[in-house]
Amino acid sequence: QVQLVEFGGGLVQAGGSLRLACSASGNIFRINAMTWYRQAPGKQRELVASITNSGTTNYADSVKGRFTISRENAENTMYLQMNSLKPEDTAVYYCNSRDRWSSQDYWGQGTRVTVSS
Repeated sequence: QVQLVEFGGGLVQAGGSLRLACSASGNIFRINAMTWYRQAPGKQRELVASITNSGTTNYADSVKGRFTISRENAENTMYLQMNSLKPEDTAVYYCNSRDRWSSQDYWGQGTRVTVSS
C-alpha cells in the first residue's frame, strides 16, 4: 500500500501563486509516475500534470506555462507550483499514483484551492 497526503491549498487572488505538495509513504517502490488531478464543483476530475521517476513531465493544455510539476525522489514528495492563477483553477486538487504491478490507483484526500477574482 501507498499513502499520499497533499498540502498547500488555500485561498488566493487571481494572478497569485500557490505551491502544493504531495508526500508519499508506505511501499514507495510500487509506484513510478505521480500525477496531480483536480475536480471543480460540478465537473469531472481532470488531469493537471504528471511526472515520472526520471522526471518526464506532462501538462494539461489549460495549465501549460503557468504550472510546474516537480519531484524530490529522496523525499518521496511531488510538488505543483501554480503561478498566474485564474478563477477557473478553483478546484480540489488530488495527488495520484498507480501501482506498477497491480494497477491499483492510490489517491490522497485532496486539498482545496480557491482563486478569487
